[in-house]
Order: sequence, then C-alpha cells, then structure tokens
Amino acid sequence: MKKQLLLVLLMFCVGFASSLCAQEMSFESYDPPSTLKVPEHPVTRAKFPFVDIHSHQGGIDSTKIAQLTSEMDELNMGVLVNLSGRGFGRGDSNSQQEYIKSMIQEFGQYAPGRFMVFTNLNFAGFGDENWSRIAVKELEEDVEAGAVGLKIYKSLGLNVKDIKGNRVPVDHPDLDPVWAKAGELGIPVLIHSADPAQFWQPMDSLNERWLELKTHPNRQRSATDPAPFEQIIAEQHHVFEKHPETTFVNAHMGWMANDLDAAGAHLDKYPNVNFGIGAVIAEFGRQPRRAKEFFIKYQDRLIFGKDAYNPEEFFTYFRVLETEDEYFPYYKKYHAYWRMYGLGLPDEVLKKVYYKNALRIVPGMDASIFPE
Repeated sequence: MKKQLLLVLLMFCVGFASSLCAQEMSFESYDPPSTLKVPEHPVTRAKFPFVDIHSHQGGIDSTKIAQLTSEMDELNMGVLVNLSGRGFGRGDSNSQQEYIKSMIQEFGQYAPGRFMVFTNLNFAGFGDENWSRIAVKELEEDVEAGAVGLKIYKSLGLNVKDIKGNRVPVDHPDLDPVWAKAGELGIPVLIHSADPAQFWQPMDSLNERWLELKTHPNRQRSATDPAPFEQIIAEQHHVFEKHPETTFVNAHMGWMANDLDAAGAHLDKYPNVNFGIGAVIAEFGRQPRRAKEFFIKYQDRLIFGKDAYNPEEFFTYFRVLETEDEYFPYYKKYHAYWRMYGLGLPDEVLKKVYYKNALRIVPGMDASIFPE
C-alpha cells in the first residue's frame, strides 16, 4: 500500500514538475504552428525577372558563378548586384583594386550580363591630406574597370576612424569629393547608415528587438557607442542634401519601414534618394494595407534587394509583395516574431520594384533580360 502511494506521489510530482517546466518555457522556445485555416499561395519564383541590388558575394570563380546562376534562374533573378567589390582585408590598395578587376572579368566571362559589381571605399589613412584625392582616383579607375556603383557600409559612422583615432561622421567634408565624383560618373551610391533605432534603446520588455539583442548581444548600442542613432541618421541625410546631383539608394529603407509617414516625407524632401527594401520586408508584411498604398505612391523610388544571400528566404519577399495571403510566418523569429500579410501589388508596381527602377539608376544593365 505504501509503495503504491509513493508511486502515485512520484507520478504526481513528475507531472507537476513537467507542467512547471512548460509554464516556464522561454520566449525563444515558444513558437507554435498556426491553427488558422486560410488560403495559402507560397511563391518560390518571382512573377517577373528581378534585380537583387543588395547582395554580398566573395570567393568568385567559375564554380561559384555556375551555382549562383542556376539558383538565380530558379528564383527568376535576372541580375545580381554584388556590393562587395573591393574585397577589403585582402591586402593593400593595389591588391584590392586587382580583386575587383578580377571579379568583374570572371563575371563577364562566365555569365555576361547577369552580375554587376559596386566598388567600396578604402578608409585607411583617412584624415591625411591626400586621402580624398586618392579615393576619387580609385573610384574613377574602378568605374573604368567596370564597377557600376559605390557601396558604403555601415562602418562609416559607426567604427571608421581617422588617423587620429576619431570617429568619421557620415557627412565628413573629406568625403564630399567622393559623393560629387559619383554624381559626375553617373553611378548610384548605395549607403547603409546606422542600424535599427531599437539597438540604441534599453534592452527591456518595451524593446521590440529584445529577442534579437538577446541572441546577438554585440548589436546593442548606446549614445556613446559610438554616437546617438539620431546623430548618425542626420549625418546621412545631410549628405543627401549637400549632393542633389548624386543618386543615392538608402539601404534598408533608412530604418523607416516601420514609419511610412516618415519614409514618405524623406522621399519627398530628397528627390535624389531611392529606398532599398532589403532586410525590412517584415515591416511591410505587418501593415499590408498601408504598405500597399506606400508602394503605389512611391513606385518609382523603391528597389528590390535582399542583403544576406539565402535563396529560400526570397520566397517570403515574393509572397509579401505578390500575394494577398494572410498570417504566414517570417523566416527569422528574432527579426520578426509576428506573422506576414501579402500586399498583392499591381503588376506595373511589381515590375518597377523588381527591375525597372534598377534599370533606371544603374548604368550598363542589360535591359534585354527583362520584359518591356
């Protein structure tokens, strides 16, 4: 009798402990599949050929190009723009220049028309009286070699320092000749400044990016690490204002995809600026009606881009832009724990976002790849 009673108590304790464990499940672990029954239209191939204006590719050779081309064909990607042209970390300025020349030659030999390359700035020695002159000269040489744009990484404004160890602001006067030269050469400048504003906010229950900061603690910033978010963004906008003859692509919607009123005001104020939609598709997916209105109103200023290259992640972009599906998951919970809704964009708007706007601002792109 005692043994039976002990066994019952043991089973009760095990069940109670299991229940407590379930109640104490972490937010990261809680991710139940939806029981909602609605029509589903997953999209694994874009409705129209598209340009990915925001990709990063390294280690380019014939094997890598063949793999990329095959994946692009499956996705219906017409042109991939590799923003990592200079290959920093591979030696001095001369070796970096050889790197971009070699990359352009490899792309042209094995997949002509399918790949384009943006160059980058070498900030070594910034603050020296000769830096601007050398940077402009290298930009001219890279464009002559086949580069079709300039990509500015978020390191400018965050961790690029001059020869005295000071942070280099995005709108530093020594950069003005570079922005002006890009305008003269007729190439766009795709610029990424700062990170989401929530990275500067307290990591607490009110921070929408709490999970991302927990899983990626190195992304947390502060007003002194290295400067306030608002200051870095203001520096970027000052560049747009100072150089109205230069075409800019503000990467990641300038971190305004969650505030489309501000995004619209930005485009209204700076007619030389376009938005890249890479890495912010989840913001559109949670406000489909408002986002659709925005895409229709600013259809000439929005350009498709993905950023991190993972072929299966494009499917969510296609589904958000093309369908009217409801309540489907995003592919990274720490980026977006909410569900997506499709915008169902009109075909003409899709064509502009997918390729027409890129054809307009990127010189030398093969228009024959795309429909009329």
